Amino acid sequence: MSKSKKKETQEVPDQEMSAEEVLEERTEPEEALPEEPQTGGPGEEPEGTEETPVVEQMVSKDQFLRLAAEYDNYRKRTAKEKESLWTDAKADTVQAFLPVYDNLERALKQDTADEAFKKGVEMTMNQLKEVFARLGVTEIEAQGQPFDPNLHNAVMHIEDENLGENTVAQVFQAGFMLGEKVIRFAMVQVAN
Repeated sequence: MSKSKKKETQEVPDQEMSAEEVLEERTEPEEALPEEPQTGGPGEEPEGTEETPVVEQMVSKDQFLRLAAEYDNYRKRTAKEKESLWTDAKADTVQAFLPVYDNLERALKQDTADEAFKKGVEMTMNQLKEVFARLGVTEIEAQGQPFDPNLHNAVMHIEDENLGENTVAQVFQAGFMLGEKVIRFAMVQVAN
């Protein structure tokens, strides 16, 4: 811009407002950017000194806010996915140890004359249960509980007047949960 045009834009009548004043009224005050040094010969207009129209400034602010919101959503989504991956990996690992738990449980149900052997199996089973507890794995309560298809897998049905309607009569295989996620359903026999 030439010097005469700069003077004209600085002297704005009271009723008219410049684009900068309109922007300042609609947005929060921002730090002023340092002016770029003017280059070029006399009579040439330096690049970048024209005022940005109000609409373009508002659009760029809107785009910035949308980009910031998209980034925040991306950050939250990836954190949630990371937590989900950790839970799935832990559940898969525990599921790999469940056959060991089943074998130890069967070994404890067998009668043996060797008390040292029985004591060793009991200690191993207790240690495995402690590890599960530290990982947040809990056994699904089934014996004598009302049948819940979200937790139990019914493989047999019996008629028993001593038990209530849809009550778990016997547990064939223990079920486990990690928090709210079922790792393995309890295999049960349901009465009535």
